[in-house]
Amino acid sequence: MPTAKPTDAPIDLKAAPARRTRGGPKGLRITDVAAQAGVSPITVSRVFNNPASVAPETLERVRQVVQKLGYVPNRLAGGLSSARSRLIAAIVPTVAHSLFSETIQVFSETMSRAGYEVLLALSGYSDTNEESLLDTVLSRRPEGVLLTGVAHTDSLRERLRNVGIPVVETWDMTDTPIDMLVGFSHYQIGVAVAERFLARGAKRPGLISASDVRALARRAGFRERLAQAGMTEVAEAIVAPPSSVATGKSALPRLLQDAPDVDAVFCGSDLLAIGALGAARRMGLEVPGRLAICGFGDLEFATETMPRLTTVRVDGMRIGLSAARALLDRLDGGLERAFVDVGFRVVGRESG
Repeated sequence: MPTAKPTDAPIDLKAAPARRTRGGPKGLRITDVAAQAGVSPITVSRVFNNPASVAPETLERVRQVVQKLGYVPNRLAGGLSSARSRLIAAIVPTVAHSLFSETIQVFSETMSRAGYEVLLALSGYSDTNEESLLDTVLSRRPEGVLLTGVAHTDSLRERLRNVGIPVVETWDMTDTPIDMLVGFSHYQIGVAVAERFLARGAKRPGLISASDVRALARRAGFRERLAQAGMTEVAEAIVAPPSSVATGKSALPRLLQDAPDVDAVFCGSDLLAIGALGAARRMGLEVPGRLAICGFGDLEFATETMPRLTTVRVDGMRIGLSAARALLDRLDGGLERAFVDVGFRVVGRESG
């Protein structure tokens, strides 16, 4: 049968008004899109399922026809017939912080170019929420799962190991990942910040930290490195996640009330750090002369504070890209296991 040629003629849907259903005009099929675009039905299928395999000109032409006709592919039928959902589940604590949002942005864009859709779920720093969300997303039959961190309940870890789909954990390090891992050591970040304070002559470093698992790992590295230097008493203020500027503003006065001689503060996030900077100004404390302050994350505003904020930079975009590539390699039948340490860097600026 000859292939239909593309045409720029308008489609006359008024001649036979179509009843609308959840998929677009009733009765509209993939063959209708193919005929209008002048391509084969398999090419239309590739546009939805593997757009990277379609020539850019053809991709654009088919997408224009899809938009013109209002065609929506039946993902359920396709999933039942091929046992593939083209769906990837991503569970993250929050997207309010650019740290996580840039990872998810790059991850989603990379998966989309390969023909996959990302279902995003927010756990809110709760193991219980993460487990219930997993039940929900697994009911959608995803082909892969992205998780934030490596601290999960035993039941969640066991279930993901038994479910038989690729899993990539991100934003942390462990010797016992569920499957694949792309992250960095929060513990070593704490060590590195402690070493910076010690090198700059701090006599009584303190800490403002959220109570989530990853923040507490940074706390542990910070405290243990200071203990090695003979500083066993570390003043600290522990706050509930998620971190905020307001939390940092209120935490610094409490910390200094308990330990007035604190001369350097490691804040578990840049948001806490900018709040601490504001509190220090109101209290008349010179930064870094009287008090050094270091954050975590190197968010965009870290170079706009007065003084500019010393912080720890992690490449969230690389995490998202590496996690997507690991999943795609596994889904293509190639990669057996991925273990990627993206590292980090202490960015020294005027605040400490």
